Amino acid sequence: MGLGSLNYLAIMAAAVVSFVFGGVWYNVFSKQWMEAVGMPPERVKERGGVGLYLLAFVAQLVMAWMLAGILLHLARGGLPPTLWNGIVSGAFIWLGFVITTMVVNYAFHGARHTLTLIDGGHWLGTLLIQGAILGWWGLR
Repeated sequence: MGLGSLNYLAIMAAAVVSFVFGGVWYNVFSKQWMEAVGMPPERVKERGGVGLYLLAFVAQLVMAWMLAGILLHLARGGLPPTLWNGIVSGAFIWLGFVITTMVVNYAFHGARHTLTLIDGGHWLGTLLIQGAILGWWGLR
């Protein structure tokens, strides 16, 4: 049983819901985010476009696919996919890989701590949402 046995409908749902979450998250924190990166609102509008949103969605899709693969791997070891196991797996991946790399990269870039909190919170929410959907819905 390889990655071809994954539930691609659940993966797509996880990607879509986490993409929407990102839109809501950054809408709520847009002023703080622009302040943290030192970007005026006009520049955000210049840089925006369908290409950036497509890139963000593809990234969400790849992330959901990889998380599903990890959950499938864990299921083969005896840890069944459940809502709780999906959430815990998402949280561990965030803590072990995502926020650690962000903290180091942002520190070397001299980014404001606010940016780390906003972006890190977004990726935590994304992985928790994806883990919950994939764990609840199942992998096959």
